[in-house]
Amino acid sequence: MMPLSFANIGEELTITRIGGTPEVKKHLENLGFVAGGKVKIVNTVDGNLIVNVKEARVAISREMAQKIMV
Repeated sequence: MMPLSFANIGEELTITRIGGTPEVKKHLENLGFVAGGKVKIVNTVDGNLIVNVKEARVAISREMAQKIMV
């Protein structure tokens, strides 16, 4: 298990756990990041990640990516 921020571009991974405060967890869940879901790294821009999650492209900060365990 590792934070999403350590994954390589093009890797498709399964989300195992979402960390952070209840507000952060809810925000990530609303974006489509749920345990058991698939996520794929599309690109990185200045440390921030662009990912495909649930057929949508989402940009998240490095700090948020640290809270998503894959």
